[in-house]
Amino acid sequence: MKTDQKTNKALAQRISISLQPKLAKALDSMVEQRGFQNRSQAVAEMIEQGLIQHQQEDGQAVMAGTITLFYDSAKSGLLQELAKIEREHVEECISSQHVLLEGQHIMEVVLVQGPVRRLRMLTNQMLACKGVSSGGLTLTNKLIPQVHGR
Repeated sequence: MKTDQKTNKALAQRISISLQPKLAKALDSMVEQRGFQNRSQAVAEMIEQGLIQHQQEDGQAVMAGTITLFYDSAKSGLLQELAKIEREHVEECISSQHVLLEGQHIMEVVLVQGPVRRLRMLTNQMLACKGVSSGGLTLTNKLIPQVHGR
């Protein structure tokens, strides 16, 4: 990998790919619709997403992300159960944000970081609580500094 000698930063590496005309046209359409500066930026973003998905397959990989939950706050004992689960996973749960929705419904976003298998387990525990209607885990390979080193 080449680096800029003045800044010691890695320089972008040029690669070449060949695409069928139909695929190239679809790529150009996506570049325009999503507002990418060029094809390279779009392809780099797709590769990044593919690498993140691949990294998620390794249960030991440390990743950061969010658990998003939608639930009925009127469900008896639900808030206490979710708080108990978060306390049991205090190493992975960085913070949470509650947003009041219509009626008694709440959207909760929990910022998490840790080994993927533990984050999946945590998400599944929360989703299994009675009163939680839906939710999911979103991960990235970028880490919050000073939390769960690699």
